[in-house]
Amino acid sequence: MGLSLNHYSIRTHDLDGCRAFYETVLGLTVGPRPDFPFPGLWMYAGDHANYANAAVHIIGVERDDASGLKQYLGERGDAQGQGTGAIDHVAFFATGLAAMLAHLRQLGVPFRERAVPGLGLYQVFVQDPNGVVVEMNYPAAERAALEASTAGR
Repeated sequence: MGLSLNHYSIRTHDLDGCRAFYETVLGLTVGPRPDFPFPGLWMYAGDHANYANAAVHIIGVERDDASGLKQYLGERGDAQGQGTGAIDHVAFFATGLAAMLAHLRQLGVPFRERAVPGLGLYQVFVQDPNGVVVEMNYPAAERAALEASTAGR
């Protein structure tokens, strides 16, 4: 059996804030989305012509009338919209570590960093407006090159 991650979905009461985070911080773009009976956005990492590039599905939760959402996806209770529940975080492979670190600093977005022992990965963690932790995994060689370039200054 072949298996790969297609996307993750976030339920939010702040559709605009969530969109802004994924556009501004991660560089995803809003693309085509089926005409579901509830508000939402599909955020793409790549060509909009291929729905498989819709890496993040943002589900708008309407406080006054979530009947379309409940009918289509089911009830999730009052805790929806904050945190990750049983899921600790979601992760992307990425390149361009130096540019991302500069971008996060310029935006004032808090982040955590760490090297993964023995795997050759360098991780950067950010948190979206709903408390979802997003991990970006960069080749450790990018971190070493960044350190080498700053050591020579």
